[in-house]
Amino acid sequence: MNSLNRSDRQHLPGESLIPIRTVSSLTGINPVTLRAWERRYKLITPMRTPKGHRLYSMADVDLINQVVTLLQGGMSIGQVQQVLTHTPATKANPTATPAPTPIKHHFNLWQNYQQRLLETIRGFDEAALNAVYNEILALYPIDVVTHRLIVPLLRELGWQWQRGHSAGIAEEHFFSVFLRNKLGARLHHLNRQQTGPKLLMACLPGEHHDVGLMLFSMVALDWNYRIIMLGTNMPLEPVHTAAERSHCAAIVLSAARPPEPSVLHQDLPYLLKASARPVFVGGPITQRCHAALLELGVRLLPEDFADALRTINQALKPAH
Repeated sequence: MNSLNRSDRQHLPGESLIPIRTVSSLTGINPVTLRAWERRYKLITPMRTPKGHRLYSMADVDLINQVVTLLQGGMSIGQVQQVLTHTPATKANPTATPAPTPIKHHFNLWQNYQQRLLETIRGFDEAALNAVYNEILALYPIDVVTHRLIVPLLRELGWQWQRGHSAGIAEEHFFSVFLRNKLGARLHHLNRQQTGPKLLMACLPGEHHDVGLMLFSMVALDWNYRIIMLGTNMPLEPVHTAAERSHCAAIVLSAARPPEPSVLHQDLPYLLKASARPVFVGGPITQRCHAALLELGVRLLPEDFADALRTINQALKPAH
């Protein structure tokens, strides 16, 4: 008697099955989200061992990647469920990208979430902020949440401050501290579970804002990278030593504002010459100092986190 069972379909004999951690590594979706998609939306129905452990097929992996593509296109998870339920081609071929099913009432998911978060921030209500934040991350991949919600929200808070909103700076600090604490705890927890190459992360000298770097690190963890985080305002001379001792595959530097001339003319050239590993630079500095950075020979990262990680993946591929 087969010890595995599934309510809605059976796998062919001999088909390989993989555990949830492997699925998470292949798709970049954390296990909490995968379980939520199964429990609340019935998007995936894995097989179970007698002890209740979930096992997935490669068809399940293809379906999860399809869900991610639709989410990145701006759909809510509920809309994705409608599309997959009402598209016959999807059931016959899970790898096919379905034509979107018209949604009768247009609903801007991310604008709604941003408004909910803004209300909790304006009330300095950490418990409510935490509840909404956890709800979002339980349902959506971190890179989608970062791109469509967190980065626009940080920009909105910054604009409100610049427009003279009376409590704007306090609201921005409140959310930044909350976000840094949440990301730091999650980074510490997930970092121990990854098995991929190590990336050393640091802000350039003079850069005191590391939330963007931490958000990028969270996405990198979902891509199975391990992170060595050095944080803000990091002198570059010790970065080479830290990368050597920790056996990092690459160095990722970040900044928003242009650094002091000595950083571009002395510190970065020294690091590039001393390091035997790729040095990447991301953040708004890549636009503000584009020509100077290219002339130095650093590798510039795109603004989109997924594209940035693809750039790193490509650079770290073994030469054939």
